Amino acid sequence: MRIALITGAAGGLGLASARKLAEDGLTIAVADLHAEAAQRAAAALPGKGHIGLACNVMDEASVRAAFDTVEQKLGRVGVLACFAGILSTQPAPGRLPTVDITLEEWDGVMNVNARGTFLCVREMLRRCAGRTIEHGRIVTVASLAGQVGGMQSGAAYSASKGAVLALSKVAAREAASLGITVNTVAPGPIDTPMLHQTVPAGNEGQKYMGTAAVPLGRIGAPEEIAAAVSYLVSPGAGFVTGATLDVNGGMLMR
Repeated sequence: MRIALITGAAGGLGLASARKLAEDGLTIAVADLHAEAAQRAAAALPGKGHIGLACNVMDEASVRAAFDTVEQKLGRVGVLACFAGILSTQPAPGRLPTVDITLEEWDGVMNVNARGTFLCVREMLRRCAGRTIEHGRIVTVASLAGQVGGMQSGAAYSASKGAVLALSKVAAREAASLGITVNTVAPGPIDTPMLHQTVPAGNEGQKYMGTAAVPLGRIGAPEEIAAAVSYLVSPGAGFVTGATLDVNGGMLMR
């Protein structure tokens, strides 16, 4: 039995990926900030044996407790997917210019996106204690914004996702001897509440302001990110590590 711990999995891209991995036969631990939402999401997944639990990825003790709970209830975590993230701490829609970003905003976004990913990845590697994991997988979540500079998102979000990209490459080198691959999915515009948050006030009804810049002419679906995660987690991706899988409709080609 392969056990996957997925953070930020009560909704959005995390939930879509949890659903896909459950369909693939993995047993899923849905982790989210609110236990009730995580438990509802876990109960709705296909298959049996999934659990939901609270986890604040910014808090070291909470991350450690989440791994403890999964190990006690399901067994050793073999797959970690880090979806917990925020666009901004501000409720107002639209992009925050750099000159308007407060230190509190900067720290708030970095703490969830970069620090949270670091704490989860570090805990996964610490739990190995030098032992290899068969088909061990870590998938982190960056963004097109972290690769090209945020077009619709601000500096804090872009910088946090750039940090995830760099962290993932370091982790991939260090985890290789443990049989764990570490790869990153970098979504472009995907139809989620977070994307809708980038739409400035006065443009209600629109999901994204930059569709004209997408070569494929549309925004993506959460299931398309889930399909990418499914591949990276699969045994067939065992020779892929330190890679960034772009799912962006052609907005960045390389």
